[in-house]
Amino acid sequence: QPGSDDTCLEKLLDWLRCLAALDPTMELVQDNPCLTELITSVLALPEPSPSILSFTLRLAGILAASENRFQHLQQEKLLVRLFGRDGPLNSAVWEDASVRSGWVEGVHSMMHHQPALHFLCSGGGIDVIFSLQGDPSLFVASAASQLLVHMLTFSVEFETTKPLSTKDCDWPACAQMIIKRIEDSLQSSSASHIEQSLKLLTSLFGSCHATWTEALWLGIAKQIESFLTEETVQAQHLLVNLLLNMAWSPVFYDTEGSFWPLVTSALEHLTPVQAGPLAVGILRIYKCPQDVRIQALTVLLQPMDCILRAASQPLEYAGLLDESVSDPITVESLLSSKSSCVSLLCQTLGHLEELLSLIYLPVNLPFTSLLRSLMTILQFCNGFLSPASPLGSTISRILINCFRVQRSALDVLAALSAKKGCDMLIESLFDVLLAYLESPNTSPIVLKKTFQATSKWLMRLQELSYSNSQWQQTEKILGDVFLVLQKRLCSPCWEVRDSSLEFLTVLIERLSDQDEFRQTLLSSEVPRLTENLLEDPESYVRASAVTAMGQLAFITYFAPESPVAGNQYNKESAVAKLQEILSTDPEGFPRRAVISIFTEWLRQGCTGQLEDTEQFVSRVIQTVEHDLDWEVRLGGLELVKSFCNQTICQLGLPKCPYVPVTSAVTRSTHQSELLQIFCRAKLFSFLFRSLCDCDKPVGQRACDILLGLRNAFYPNSTLEHSQGTGDSPASHGIAWLQRTLRQGSLAQNFPTDGSNGVDFQDPESMMLALGTIDLEELHDELNKSSDHVEKSPQSLLQDILATVGTTEENEADCY
Repeated sequence: QPGSDDTCLEKLLDWLRCLAALDPTMELVQDNPCLTELITSVLALPEPSPSILSFTLRLAGILAASENRFQHLQQEKLLVRLFGRDGPLNSAVWEDASVRSGWVEGVHSMMHHQPALHFLCSGGGIDVIFSLQGDPSLFVASAASQLLVHMLTFSVEFETTKPLSTKDCDWPACAQMIIKRIEDSLQSSSASHIEQSLKLLTSLFGSCHATWTEALWLGIAKQIESFLTEETVQAQHLLVNLLLNMAWSPVFYDTEGSFWPLVTSALEHLTPVQAGPLAVGILRIYKCPQDVRIQALTVLLQPMDCILRAASQPLEYAGLLDESVSDPITVESLLSSKSSCVSLLCQTLGHLEELLSLIYLPVNLPFTSLLRSLMTILQFCNGFLSPASPLGSTISRILINCFRVQRSALDVLAALSAKKGCDMLIESLFDVLLAYLESPNTSPIVLKKTFQATSKWLMRLQELSYSNSQWQQTEKILGDVFLVLQKRLCSPCWEVRDSSLEFLTVLIERLSDQDEFRQTLLSSEVPRLTENLLEDPESYVRASAVTAMGQLAFITYFAPESPVAGNQYNKESAVAKLQEILSTDPEGFPRRAVISIFTEWLRQGCTGQLEDTEQFVSRVIQTVEHDLDWEVRLGGLELVKSFCNQTICQLGLPKCPYVPVTSAVTRSTHQSELLQIFCRAKLFSFLFRSLCDCDKPVGQRACDILLGLRNAFYPNSTLEHSQGTGDSPASHGIAWLQRTLRQGSLAQNFPTDGSNGVDFQDPESMMLALGTIDLEELHDELNKSSDHVEKSPQSLLQDILATVGTTEENEADCY
């Protein structure tokens, strides 16, 4: 009926698609005549609704995917009325994109046998599909292009009996029609037709790597090459995508063909901005001729070489290139223009970072010269370099305070820290980095990037200090860094304070084992300033301060001997401050940071002897279990999991594979002691309450921990769930507990007065609970996702729309 629920139609189509795939015979149509009756009744409507007609087109395509059913629908003259010239093509309803989309999808569904292919080719369907490539709906245009690729591939692979050449007569009829249309479009004066055919070819060469694609290429190669020199055709970005897809195809690996010379020609004729993506794509391909790879690298490095040469006249150091692929004046003119300089440099730097991130670099980059060029760019950007050349002066004026270029250059700089050959420039490099760290003109986002690059190069500096014994240089640089850090921790800008704390945390994590680093850190004001920031008005900063203090504690509180005499820091005071944040901070970020730090301390064995750790964990989880932030509660469960694993290993139970259990008596003694520890710490009440947490991840983690505990206490037993309850009060309490857990209502009805007979601090009751309650059933129920009833993209969209509430206003954006 008009106005039928689209969701219902989609579900019906999905069901029929599965049914048709399972049963390709005629029986599906013969046993269900309502299917063809539905198609007939829709065709009889004078003005069918677009959604119903689209549904019918897709339904017919699904049924016609089987050759037998196709012939039946043909005899009934249904397909020609749907997909032929007399169908919706020439009606007003064709203006609706959903109808055109249904037509394309229906054709694609039936395109699994030769009769369907011939039906479409003989009925003018090829022309329709080619015209739909330029459809105003991007979904329809993309689907039409994919359909042509499928039809061409299907025609060639199922209708040829011998290898193909470039002669028309060797191609099957349908393939010949498609190829002729492609060739005509490429030779036309219509820019849109050329673009559509280039996109079609790009998709074809990207998805099909059959040998016949080379025969197709040979017929159009000269026309494609002419686009590189024709100024009237602006399709260079499409050519780049086409050439890269072809370069990845094994068909064109052979260096004797015409493909690689065309790539070389493209690298020469495209502008530096257009050639950059092609160059970096080629450099990522291993099976590539060496001369092409060198040329691609030259294209990529040319802007960096120009920067280096513009910095001083005559050139003080060796450049990056011995010779260039294209005219250097082209690059110089781009760098001299404010509109193109920044975009060219950002693109080049992005490509270089992409290359440096590869595990195996297929080319040798001139790392030292590249580092010099990066330092030059950064000095141009902050005005610390006064170039002698006119070009350098122009570039410097363009780049001053350009944070886009600064960010990109710092990313590449950080990536270079892992490469060999830059050691001789490290002192000059830190001069540049420190200038950025000290400058008040450095924007917060650039400062963050500078901190990231500095941390990586400090680690590189530590490696060099070991190998070259350059301790004095390292100490001086570390001292300068901490002087700057002290200032930045007092910045009025919260983003700067936050980035400074993150930088400090990374340094402690990676360099805390170095004596020079520890001494420099603890002799500075950084620890005191970090502690002060625990009371920062900005919650992000407080969270970062918590994390930094947590890492700092490994040096100041938990080190066997403090590296600085008279260390004024007090462990108990620090723990008390963090516990206060956990219980009183109004924002979730600092509380999450505290629970993460406590868990890290516990894992590292920094919370004292077993008794102290037990009290510490108990205090923390009693605070956490009432927290309104589910991530804090989840963090509390991680703390409990670590505590359980450590305690089990320390007492020698089988949970720890490295500690043998000598006898059953020993096991029983250890089990009893372990249960008492867990009950005193009030772990079980926290875990069972968490099972019914309103946030599913909390319940899932609690169940995982309880299953692990049960396996530790019952390593070899076959448990009979729900059958171990007798007449004792404890047994009745466990029965109530199991029923309550199944109802998922424990969090709301948690007993606080023992009225239900459950004592969560009684070892015997908890042993009985672990052995009785069906935790596997709870685990399965908790892990059952909300889409177990209905799992489909349509269902997800319904959920989103239902959440939004106002369907009419948001439906298009949602889809």
